This record gives sequence, C-alpha cells and structure tokens, in this order.
Amino acid sequence: MNLENKKYDVLVIGELNVDVILNKIHSFPEIGKEKIADEFTVTLGSSSAIFASNLSTLGAKVAFAGKIGNDNFASIVENCLKQKNVNTSNIIKDNSFKTGVTIVLNVGNDRAMITHPGAMEEFGIDEIPEELFTQSKHIHVSSIFLQPKLKKGLSDLFKKAKEYGLTTSLDPQWDPNEKWEFDYKNILPNVDVFLPNKEEILHLTSTHDIKLAYEKIKDYANKVIVKMGIEGATIFTKTKEVYLTSFRNENVIDAIGAGDSFDAGFIYKFIHNSTLEECLNFANLVGAINTTAAGGTGAFESFEKIKEIANNKFGVKI
Repeated sequence: MNLENKKYDVLVIGELNVDVILNKIHSFPEIGKEKIADEFTVTLGSSSAIFASNLSTLGAKVAFAGKIGNDNFASIVENCLKQKNVNTSNIIKDNSFKTGVTIVLNVGNDRAMITHPGAMEEFGIDEIPEELFTQSKHIHVSSIFLQPKLKKGLSDLFKKAKEYGLTTSLDPQWDPNEKWEFDYKNILPNVDVFLPNKEEILHLTSTHDIKLAYEKIKDYANKVIVKMGIEGATIFTKTKEVYLTSFRNENVIDAIGAGDSFDAGFIYKFIHNSTLEECLNFANLVGAINTTAAGGTGAFESFEKIKEIANNKFGVKI
C-alpha cells in the first residue's frame, strides 16, 4: 500500500464529545447519598476522537468527519484534535445541538458512564464530502449505536468506501439500549478489520463464547479482532486464529480509551502492511500505554512520549 499518493492515511467518521472524568471515587453513587471523588478531569472524549488523536500522534495522517455543537465543549474537541494534527475542516458545527458529553465515574478498575449524545446523533453519511473518499486510504468508524443516522447508512458507507478502493475498519462499541441490532450480513463483507471487544461480540451474536461468536459471523467477516482487556486479544480470520497476551501495567491510572488506543495501534500497523501478529502485538502495547495516564489521550502527548513509556514501562523499543 502506497501511503504517499493520498492526502490522508485514515479518515475517521464518528462521534465527538467531551469526557468529564471523576477518578478515585470512594464508592459508586447511591440514591440520596453524596460521594467524594479525589480527582477530576475534563478532556477529549468519544471513541472516534480518541482513536483519531492517538493514531495521529503515532504518525499517521488523519482527517475527521463528524458533528459538534457551537459551544465551549465544541472548542475543547476541536482544539484537542488540532493540537494532535488531526484535520478538522470536515467537522460540522451545528447551532441547533449541543456537543456531546460523557460523565465517567471510575471506582477502582470499574467504571460507569452516562452520555448526552447531542450533535453526534444528527450526523449522517450524506454529510461526508465526496472528495474525502478520494483523498483517503482507509476509513474507520466507531460507536455506531450512539449515531443512529450514521448507523442507518453504514452498509452503504462501507460499500462506497470499497468502490473507491479504501480499506476499512469498524469498532461497534457498546449499545446503550442493549438491543444490539446489527446487520452484519450486509455490513461486514465490506469491513476489512472488525474490532469489537469480548462483551460486544457476544451480545452482537447472542452467544456465550468468542469462538462461537466468530463461527456465527465468519461467512461474512474478514478479519475479526476481539479485545479482551488484560486477557489480551484474539484475531480470527477464515484461515487462522492468533491470540496474544496483553502488556501488563501494574499501576493503572484508568482504562478510559484503552480499546480505542488498541484500535489506533492495530490500524497504524495495518496501513503499513505489517503482519497480523505485528498489528496485534503493537495494538496490545498501545492499549497498555493508554492506561498509564488519565483519559483516552493523556499518555499520548507526543511520539517521543509514547516511545519513552513503551521503553520504561514495558521494556519495548519502538
């Protein structure tokens, strides 16, 4: 794959919001009671934005297409992406809606989240400029259940991407309504890399084991990567199955965005024609690096910082 003849390595299409994170909460909230959080952060949120930001920091040329409001949170989103050299010229500002926000409550290694989708619910494939398909090598989509308009056109989006010769990836993320309606028979044939986590793929396929889940979709899927947190990750293809353990961080700050960072690591190697094993190993590493700082982008200040954490924390030179 020649990365020099396109303006962007990866076009990210997806949701945009701010994360309001409460860390070191003494215990989870209870009705009628007040709890204390020792730490508080406002930062760039959303699966798609974290993926785009961290992928850009790794060195890829990244553009974003999505929708925000025209408010203070919108400024945070736009400025954070620009600081990481993500092209934001195709992010729509809509005065009719508020920018999305997620409240994150972290207690130990567990977390609870509440999201106001805002403008992200109103973004559809008809708002993606045609020239972005000709300017990009790869398209990544995330968090489809938070974006009903985009989800409705998902099959057409991936078909169009393949018609333009792009490679594609999809991370479905959690369904807040827990209905798990997903037209995998029409969507997955045009998705090169499918990136659910363990719980998501089990719900999407109504199974209780990831191998059974893959069996259910294998006639339609290409590469399926199942993220399993500290257990590692598994790749399923029609010809092989590869499992690699995770990199262990003994001092996890939080795991917000770790799956999105995993995606960024995998796709970074994928667009550079690395082997699946190399893609998976790097994805595990980048996901682990994510857990060394608060929020989904805190550990990704620069590529030099990424190399420093990889070497000092995990004994890996990149």
